[in-house]
Amino acid sequence: MTQEQAATTPTGEYHYGTGRRKTAVARVRLYPGTGNIAVNGKPFLTLFTRVTHQNRVRLPLEVANAAGTFDVSAHVAGGGVSAWADAIAHGISRALIVFNEGLRPPLRKAGLLTRDPRIKERKKPGLKRARKAPQYTKR
Repeated sequence: MTQEQAATTPTGEYHYGTGRRKTAVARVRLYPGTGNIAVNGKPFLTLFTRVTHQNRVRLPLEVANAAGTFDVSAHVAGGGVSAWADAIAHGISRALIVFNEGLRPPLRKAGLLTRDPRIKERKKPGLKRARKAPQYTKR
């Protein structure tokens, strides 16, 4: 996959899915294609340098046996790199279900349809962070 292949935005009909994790939101489009994955207009290998993140992004396509049949175009905002990878995987999974409802059981079994609800806890008044209290002094 060259830089030019992933940078060009596919056109035509697509299947859409929104993925979320923590504060990251991914808008994912699946186009019929050869397996190119672009995130924010760049090849995903340049953004996701860790193999675990790369595997996480590819996992829904591998579970659905659609690894070389779709081009993925994703736009992600918020969060960090790990949240981006999980949000894109969630979005790809949802888009695959729009494409074929029969893929729901294997994607559900792989845990790809459940949104990870863990978010940062809010800061409470009188505390330094969410739960860290100021140091207690007896005298």
